[in-house]
Amino acid sequence: MYGKCGNLVEARRVLDEMPYRDNVSWNSMVAGYAQNGQFDEALEVCKEIESLGVRPDPGRMASLSPAVTNTSAENIMFVKKIFLDMAREKLVAWNVVIAVYANNSMSTEAIDLYLQMEANGIEPDAITMASVLPACGVVCAVSLGKWINEYIEVKRLQPNLSIENALVDMYAKCGCLLEARKVFDEMQIKDVISWTSMMSPYARSHAGSLSEGRNYYNLMTEKYKIVPRLEHFTCMVDLLGHAGRVNETYDHIKQTPMEPNDRVWGALLNACHVYNNTDIGVIAADRFFHLAPQQSGYYVLFSNIYAKAGRWKDVTIVCSIMRGRGIKKIPGVSNVEFHNHVHTFLAGDRSHPQSDKIYEELDILGAKMKEAGYVPKTDTALHDVEEEDKENHLVVHCEKLAILFAIINTNPGTLIRVTKNLCVCEDCHVAIKFISMITDRRIIVRDTNRYQRFEIGVCSSGDYW
Repeated sequence: MYGKCGNLVEARRVLDEMPYRDNVSWNSMVAGYAQNGQFDEALEVCKEIESLGVRPDPGRMASLSPAVTNTSAENIMFVKKIFLDMAREKLVAWNVVIAVYANNSMSTEAIDLYLQMEANGIEPDAITMASVLPACGVVCAVSLGKWINEYIEVKRLQPNLSIENALVDMYAKCGCLLEARKVFDEMQIKDVISWTSMMSPYARSHAGSLSEGRNYYNLMTEKYKIVPRLEHFTCMVDLLGHAGRVNETYDHIKQTPMEPNDRVWGALLNACHVYNNTDIGVIAADRFFHLAPQQSGYYVLFSNIYAKAGRWKDVTIVCSIMRGRGIKKIPGVSNVEFHNHVHTFLAGDRSHPQSDKIYEELDILGAKMKEAGYVPKTDTALHDVEEEDKENHLVVHCEKLAILFAIINTNPGTLIRVTKNLCVCEDCHVAIKFISMITDRRIIVRDTNRYQRFEIGVCSSGDYW
């Protein structure tokens, strides 16, 4: 009663004064914290229970269920331990761990656990689907997502707002906009999550229509006298940068009455990188690092601007600043789905069972690419090594390995979808255009910035990434 009323201090007092406590007592306390959104506190009670030698039961996992959210690595491992220590016949136990993985950027683990659950004969429910579908979207596991969609239809789990929102999100993140729109249009009820999930992928399909975008901005500000907010201003900065108007972008920023945020300076820094404007890039980097000093990706971007200009001493200085601030470069990771399983690759990765075949085909394809005119973009790669070593370093980037794996294992003409946790580098962008042309494949790559569709040697981004 106290837990449901949000009075957790009194709830804990009653628990502490009980001369005898069973699983129901402890689980009620766990539920009290969970129902009030205090997931970490709920787990602390679970740890206390464990220290007393009380074995976990499905009721405890059910008590945790309402509050699963982002938490620490230690807590994730503890939830996994609870799961492994108990009998796993109950669906709720699987649902909680899948949700914990999905909410903590462990999408591959969430999908693997879902597949284990099915292999163990545990039938999923609506909560399972609402948890695993976003994980499918993150790693572009569209085949599994479609299979789950079919299961939902067969089991008649719709209408269900959580499931339908998850389906829209999954299809949209996989670049399947027609399928996402179909689910969206058929929804009987839509909330702000529904609309946002549908709008977001359209917003990330950069068309580069500067004149049209500028026209709408001017209509808003001049004809209708609507005062633009920072998000409108940021869109205009991104649009100008996309068109290569770096000086005009910087002038636009200087004229705004608002205080630019890190997204504004980050957009300008990205434009400086693409269009080789070192002078303004230095200004943008200085502003950005004052606002967001811990974002490693933009330090790398800044060092690449110097590298392209041949200013290697400045590259070294940026690297020293990163070390001094304890900032580490995040390793690139690419994912590709095959037969409902997600395969993950790191740069230079040789841990995959098919590595020998992947590297063999990569050598063959690399020779064909050079014959077709591909020249590796080595101007930002490892300045202290020979040119040939620079090329060898670039050729094993994780997205290339993921694409080669897909080419080897799928039929000719099959669409390839790859996700990457960082922005695609300049060399990979050029290389994937050649790969799409030589292999006659459509390739979709979703990185941290946008979707890029490669087909017959052309990229939908207009070579702005």
